[in-house]
Amino acid sequence: MTISRRGLLIGLPLMLAGCQSMPSQQAMYGDRPEEPHPLKKVPLDKIKPELRRQEVAYETSEPAGTVVVDTPARRLYYVLGDGRAMRYGVGVGRNGYALAGVAYVGRKAEWPSWTPSPNMLRTNPEKNMKYAGGVPGGINNPLGARAMYLYRSGNDTMFRIHGTNQPWSIGQAMSSGCVRMMNHDVIDLYERVKVGNRVVVLQA
Repeated sequence: MTISRRGLLIGLPLMLAGCQSMPSQQAMYGDRPEEPHPLKKVPLDKIKPELRRQEVAYETSEPAGTVVVDTPARRLYYVLGDGRAMRYGVGVGRNGYALAGVAYVGRKAEWPSWTPSPNMLRTNPEKNMKYAGGVPGGINNPLGARAMYLYRSGNDTMFRIHGTNQPWSIGQAMSSGCVRMMNHDVIDLYERVKVGNRVVVLQA
């Protein structure tokens, strides 16, 4: 069977469209000069491949739009539906400093300010008391580029999903209970999540 030149040319755009790939990981983690506080690219050689953002197969009964934090695995999933999710590596709270169960996103903030919680001031005053008056948003702020505040029954749980200026801490359990993400990843999640979205935090 022969194929005419005209038929080949018509089919070519379709074949090319099928070969288009997702942005490379280096592109996803590149410089972000458009941010109010510009971000430099993430040195991917220092971040394990399994901790980098990627769409994966994920079977769950949770509806699309749900955020699932798998604390033991150090992973966060944004449920896309149809058996798929966007997966991110995260840092989680130390033993005894972690939220468990169901909450929801009560509010969101870009380049948020940060004030130590009363519990943080009480348990580690030497480290945190100097920040009691608050820290404005910026590169040196512990909440990073974005924050999503977790609520229950209209009350702030004092737990957040937020960025970090310590990307090497992703994959570890060392925070005061909050879920931390690389700044590039928390920006991506922030754009997907809406206020009111369900958040499920799984513990061991």
